[in-house]
Amino acid sequence: MKVAIIGGGIIGLALGWRLAQRGAETTVFERDAIGRGASYAAAGMLAAGCEAEPGEQALGVLNRESLALWPDFAAELEAATGMEVGLRREGTMLIALNRDDAAKLRHDMEFQKSQGIELEWLTPAEARAREPYLAPQLAGAVFSPDDIQVDNRAATAALAEAFRRAGGVLRERMPVRRIETDGSRARGVVTAEGVHAADVVVLAAGAWSAGFDLPVPLPPVRPIKGQMLSVQMDPEIPLLRHVIWAPRAYLVPRRSGLLVIGATVEERGFDGAMTAGGLYSLLDGAWRALPGIEELAVVETWVGFRPGSRDDAPVLGPSALPGLMFCTGHHRNGILLTPVTAAAMAATILEQKLDPRIAPFGIGRFARVRSAA
Repeated sequence: MKVAIIGGGIIGLALGWRLAQRGAETTVFERDAIGRGASYAAAGMLAAGCEAEPGEQALGVLNRESLALWPDFAAELEAATGMEVGLRREGTMLIALNRDDAAKLRHDMEFQKSQGIELEWLTPAEARAREPYLAPQLAGAVFSPDDIQVDNRAATAALAEAFRRAGGVLRERMPVRRIETDGSRARGVVTAEGVHAADVVVLAAGAWSAGFDLPVPLPPVRPIKGQMLSVQMDPEIPLLRHVIWAPRAYLVPRRSGLLVIGATVEERGFDGAMTAGGLYSLLDGAWRALPGIEELAVVETWVGFRPGSRDDAPVLGPSALPGLMFCTGHHRNGILLTPVTAAAMAATILEQKLDPRIAPFGIGRFARVRSAA
């Protein structure tokens, strides 16, 4: 089977790796450099527990299944490439800075525990015993032991290498101009070099997935802008060891001492500008949680575009055009959902039968919503 994947982010690369491992002749086409979109901009939080929300029960099940796959997925990836992916398992703390924050955390915790998620309430003293540099005015915290992190940039680079070693072909800076069809099915992709024939085309282009002209509905995916920055801690005496969710920012420590701070959520299209307001919001939110950051050097600032769908869940599985598959719309869960997305989509493509894990996330759900309305 020949498969063409449009999009060289972490999702497209992981799917390509799984397909190549099973003998499919797979090519990934990326409009820019490999892994420089949302996969590069993310923080790498694997937060299936603390991000669980009412109304997203099906997505929560998928998130938790993928989280359970991550340790073995990371180990396999490191063994295949000799490259570390920075999986850290200290857990995540959600902190409250006042009584209202604490009330919200307790309310959210009740729902999350009803979904079988393991959480622990911490008093201010217990929270500071684990993270002594947190703000002195803590009103409490929730500890989520299963919510861990991975270095998303390292994982994406490792997936590109694993894909190549498995026999996959990477075509960087090779935008797909259109999806080739013969009127009845997808037959490949068209680039500046001409037609690249394929038995299956997978649209995994993230926030750019809605930009193709086809006679069937495309995923209703739009860019959701996020501004982020990083500062440098002393790796021998870091200010943080756990991922911290504060009321107005999250903070993700790396083993190198880098501390990633994110992220704004903005409906601004593909506006790639860092703004004074965005930086102020992030720094103020982080400083209120961790005052010691004011002494740290700023290393990097950046903007990314999350691929958001109408219901914030991914669009996975067949399109209305035979031979065209969708694998996009992961919004804030792209890194988290990488292992299960790759496994389920590879099975769906190669076995020509929809994997039940992704059955709730087909594009048909949007048509059903319109019909009901």
